[in-house]
Amino acid sequence: MTPSPGSPGAVEAFATPPAPTPYLRVDVPRLVANVGRVAARAAAAGVALRPHAKTHKCAEVARLQVAAGAVGLTVATIGEAEAFADAGVDDLFVAYPLWLTDAAAERVRRLAGRVRLAIGGDSVEAVTRAARLLHGSGVELVVEVDSGHHRSGTEPGQAGTVARAAVDGGMPVRGVFTFPGHSYAPDALGSAAEDEAVALATAGRSLRAAGVEPVVVSGGSTPSLAGSLAGPAGPAHDAVTELRPGVYVFGDAQQWELGTTGPDDIALTCVTTVVSHAGGRLVLDAGSKSLGADRAGYATGWGRLPAYPDARVVLLSEHHAVVDLAGAALPPLGSRLEVVPNHVCNAVNLAEVLWADPADAAGVPEPWPVVARGRNG
Repeated sequence: MTPSPGSPGAVEAFATPPAPTPYLRVDVPRLVANVGRVAARAAAAGVALRPHAKTHKCAEVARLQVAAGAVGLTVATIGEAEAFADAGVDDLFVAYPLWLTDAAAERVRRLAGRVRLAIGGDSVEAVTRAARLLHGSGVELVVEVDSGHHRSGTEPGQAGTVARAAVDGGMPVRGVFTFPGHSYAPDALGSAAEDEAVALATAGRSLRAAGVEPVVVSGGSTPSLAGSLAGPAGPAHDAVTELRPGVYVFGDAQQWELGTTGPDDIALTCVTTVVSHAGGRLVLDAGSKSLGADRAGYATGWGRLPAYPDARVVLLSEHHAVVDLAGAALPPLGSRLEVVPNHVCNAVNLAEVLWADPADAAGVPEPWPVVARGRNG
């Protein structure tokens, strides 16, 4: 297959490059469409949307999400929360179990003076410590439960015990949350959403048994989003009040392979230059330091090329990618191609700016700083 000039991902798609390759390009119309589509589906389902900002780490994207109706943002770390508070977002949730040092607690206290803030916890020890260090700050706890990903989170039936420890220590409890991360598998999209719903319903009952009413019952991932919004049959789904997908704003090669995002919806690509035809192969100037190094077990390569849907990145080094074009003719040396990273969150964290392209012949791409880049603590 040979791409036609001007098509998404086509050779020489950019007459005036905004930066030396490799760089990350955002297709703004696609981004806006993705944000609006998911916001509308959540509203129609009566579910609040709190997108995970670790995907984009960008104030401009956050503002689009809030303007579309998001109740606030989810973040991964205190540092990310600080970055988005600086950007004007006033409702933030650190959706991981935190073990607070004195210094970290002071940062959380300062944040709570600026924004509405909640943090995660999954053990009596951690939440007892948080309640002591954050007493009187107004920071709320959301108890994390494990719905099948087996990373963090208490057993759903023990959520009430954790919540009770927070309340007894003087810390308000907002509710419960989970991350159905096992949805990142071709055969688990629907079952993970069902697992999520059952775990959250169980956790909600556990909180009520402990005398704590869950105001928010939060789940969500991009692969399981359709199932979460559609709602598994039975009363379990009635418990879910909030969803926290992240990757949906941009899409990536993982979502393309899982079938949850089509290539025409992918809004972020890495623009690269063809630098070599060594060995009769296509070699690009973007490697793991631009695309990220993630490759899931089900992935068929290190990235995908929109202009060559059958092609795969078959070898990835730090600064170069080797592509099998599946029999297509090699594009000329010096020409440009777009590559879809396997995991967009990692690729974004490697970039200082995203080049926002209005996809309009009269428009000029503009730099959007990655304001939460590297905020890992």
